Amino acid sequence: MAEPPLRRRLLAEFLGSAFLAAVVIGSGIAAASLSDGNTSLALFENAAVTAAGLFAIILMFGPVSGGHFNPVVSLVDSFFGGLSLRDACAYVPAQVAGCFTGAVVANVMFELSAISISTTHRASEAHLLAEVIATLGLLLVIFSLARTGRSATAPAAVGAYIGAAYFFTSSTSFANPAITIGRMFSDTFAGIAPASVPAFVIAQLVGGVVAIIAILSLYPEITPEEAATATFPRDAV
Repeated sequence: MAEPPLRRRLLAEFLGSAFLAAVVIGSGIAAASLSDGNTSLALFENAAVTAAGLFAIILMFGPVSGGHFNPVVSLVDSFFGGLSLRDACAYVPAQVAGCFTGAVVANVMFELSAISISTTHRASEAHLLAEVIATLGLLLVIFSLARTGRSATAPAAVGAYIGAAYFFTSSTSFANPAITIGRMFSDTFAGIAPASVPAFVIAQLVGGVVAIIAILSLYPEITPEEAATATFPRDAV
């Protein structure tokens, strides 16, 4: 199957990232409103909606762009040869712009200011360690499936992992620089203060480097054909 033109793939990454941010932030706003101050219930609702939404979003846009919606995923995919470095560098701003757009849309849907800078500080040492672990786990899920011929299961597996990681990581598993930046623009349940963003992004990139080492150790062999269909192959969903 011929690879779609870059402009179509960038549109898919933009729209997918926008939907992802809208799902994460919008469900957080709704959960906080509906849970009557019960934070654990709100977090469960936010996690469940995010997991289901991510599954559907990957199915929607994966056949076009590979369904990354995450700069770390794109950069690691480039390292393994599934995406050119040029295309990976083009994916990143599309993903960030999409997450910003999704944040604005989520705010407006709930009759809030289009942009409200978050005041929720998250960058403790424990949170940063959690982001390294969360990102490492996400990449292991994606690339272990790609390297063992099970990429068709990736949408469900990624959704399930992120839903679980909301609870087993202290940071609630951002695991994505683009969504981290997007969540900065919503002072709501899912928001993150600008001062916390740089440390989170660095922790996520560290998680990406650790993931590369782990993937090479666990799955050292991959054919050129497998590399070309890494992450979410367009003919597998």
